[in-house]
Amino acid sequence: MSSAILPKHVVAVVKQQKDPLRALQMFNSVKKDDGFKHNLFTYKCMIEKLGTHGEFEAMENLLGEMRANVDNGLMEGVYISAIRSYGKKGKLQDAVNVFERMDFYNCEPSVQSYNMIMNVLVDYGYFPQAHKVYMRMRDKGIAPDVYTFTIRIKSFCRTSRPHAALRLLKNMPAQGCDINAVAYCTVVGGFYEAHCKLEAYELFNEMLRLGITPDAMTFNKLINILCKKGDVRDSERLLNKVLKKGVSPNLFTFNIFIQGLCSKGLLGEAIRMLDDITKEGLTPDLVTFNTLISGLCKNSKVSEAEIYLHEMVNSRLEPDAFTYNTIVDGYCKMGLVQNADKILSYAVFKGFVPDEFTYGSLIYGLCEDGDTDRAIAVLNEASKKGIKLNVILYNTLIKGLCQNGRILEGLQLMSEMQEKGCVPDIWTYNLIINGLCKLGCVSDAKTIMNDAISKGVLPDIFSFNTLIDGYCKQLQMTDALEIVNTMWEHGIIPDVITYNTVLDGLCKTYKSDEVMETFKAMTEKGCVANRITYNILIESFCKSRKLVKALDILEEMEKSGVMPDVVSFGTLINGFYENGDLDGAYDLFNRMEKEYKLSHTAATYNIMINGYCKKLNMEMAEKLFQRMSDNGCSPDNFTYQCMIEGLCKVDNVDSGYSLLLEKIERGFIPSLTTFGRVINCLCVKHRLREAVHIIFLMVQKGIVPDAVNSIFEVEKKSVAAPKIVVEDLLKKSHISYYAYELLHDAIRDRKLKRAPR
Repeated sequence: MSSAILPKHVVAVVKQQKDPLRALQMFNSVKKDDGFKHNLFTYKCMIEKLGTHGEFEAMENLLGEMRANVDNGLMEGVYISAIRSYGKKGKLQDAVNVFERMDFYNCEPSVQSYNMIMNVLVDYGYFPQAHKVYMRMRDKGIAPDVYTFTIRIKSFCRTSRPHAALRLLKNMPAQGCDINAVAYCTVVGGFYEAHCKLEAYELFNEMLRLGITPDAMTFNKLINILCKKGDVRDSERLLNKVLKKGVSPNLFTFNIFIQGLCSKGLLGEAIRMLDDITKEGLTPDLVTFNTLISGLCKNSKVSEAEIYLHEMVNSRLEPDAFTYNTIVDGYCKMGLVQNADKILSYAVFKGFVPDEFTYGSLIYGLCEDGDTDRAIAVLNEASKKGIKLNVILYNTLIKGLCQNGRILEGLQLMSEMQEKGCVPDIWTYNLIINGLCKLGCVSDAKTIMNDAISKGVLPDIFSFNTLIDGYCKQLQMTDALEIVNTMWEHGIIPDVITYNTVLDGLCKTYKSDEVMETFKAMTEKGCVANRITYNILIESFCKSRKLVKALDILEEMEKSGVMPDVVSFGTLINGFYENGDLDGAYDLFNRMEKEYKLSHTAATYNIMINGYCKKLNMEMAEKLFQRMSDNGCSPDNFTYQCMIEGLCKVDNVDSGYSLLLEKIERGFIPSLTTFGRVINCLCVKHRLREAVHIIFLMVQKGIVPDAVNSIFEVEKKSVAAPKIVVEDLLKKSHISYYAYELLHDAIRDRKLKRAPR
């Protein structure tokens, strides 16, 4: 009796069913129907369904059943489908096992099977293994086809050998294979990836001249390579060429371009591309909007992204978790947590269920905003709503607590996460170690690291460098060097940051000999010194007054291919100045600009200006002060202080007074010492109008003792403030008693209150 159910009916039902296991139930149920027997096509359809959805155990069971009921020699297509499914899910060994068992089950692999396993191996970077499969195929006398050559070409391109790929392409006709657009575009993509743009462009033109035109899918794969590399303009050139050949871009083409434009920060063009989609008669999909929204958020244009969220909804497209999470995360990273809250409320109203990514973004934003209490509340809320708290969520909150000085709560949270079955990783421990070191609790930080080791969490370079930095900041150099030795025991190689930290600590302890010993050990271990390393060495020798050796380091620095910077010369200039060699300092000052083409900063000018002011060589000081302004380097507070005090010392009170006013006008607040020095000089010259003007200027700018601010009545304050300022200057020894006596009466003289011309 024949069954009313035909194999084509089963195939249609299986394809229609979205749930693979439900489809399998229906597949098995028809076996009970009298007269019905599954054939090659029904088995193949069901196996493809299971494999596509990753139901591999059920797929393997069905493969076993099929082998018992179908001629094994006809099953190659089914095996190819299984290999493809395993490959797409990254299960390389399982894919290889299916291929290797084909012979065993009396199914001789043809070129199609070899192509499939080679393609899977190449896609996952197993190039030597793919080559071995190819050689095995040739040994068996199986002739390669066009797909074999295309896979081989892809392998050459992925291993940065586009010229070898090109030779293979040109050799295809001799092997009896016609060259197709896929092979050509693969080689073109290989040249682009190898930064051989000219050769890529010429090869693309050659393809079109030969009348080989890629279809939209093939072309999309090519421009996807270019756009990922940021070569959006080159993609546009290629698009214009294929458009002339009658190739119509599809939605995927536009989506690739939008992603490429967003990655280059060309957001305006990406938005215009969205308009072009509708002009081409296409309708933007979820991927289109998500790509644009993601690009806008990554470029801090989150409010614009929100506009496209609403446009998306108006287009009757349903935003997904990626859409909402991207905007929430964007607002949180910009510190606009309130905006993120609004979007989240809207999303939840629309049926969105926040996930761990949503909560992670909120916790990060709240911590950056300093609202760690609410961040803790959000973590607890996530837990109550059934979200499995992972190490990333805990680390985000622990980092926030540590950054806001709540290290003990961070430690408590680390203990809590372990109680809840979430194992801290090295990043968790590093956050706590870093937080403790910043508080100066380095021994506690070391205890935490030892605890991590005892629990099988191995420290990394950051763990050790943080501890070393902590010890060096406390000048506990023995402990710091001991940690360096411990690094080697744990298989962690100290890097340049490690050595620079130790060198800086030794430099601060004035141990120049140990600095050089450590530097020697560093170079012997193969660690290459950088500019910071050499600058520390220069500083160390300058501090120990070994200036010749400091200059030798400058020379060695250049020989090693590391160019000195403004810090190198600033340290040397200051070293010569501190050693009393102002002429040597000035020589270096000039060399820095003339020989090394380095622009001076306020810091280097200040060293020289301060030196000449202390030597009372105001002619050179004023010359440098003028040169500083001419070169576009603005004087800072210290520059003015040095100049004013130097001018007053040489009795040039006019210039000192003018500079004081200029300094105040530029927004700098002079020290009471500077005010007092100018006032004293003016009083000696009996120039009370200018001296009184300075006192009233101090009151006007709020440079007054706290006693003035305790007077609330305006009239009383205006009368009492100048008197209190003068008394305070005398009390703190900033003005002489002679100046005080003159000012005591002068500040009450209405004629003297008028500002000097």
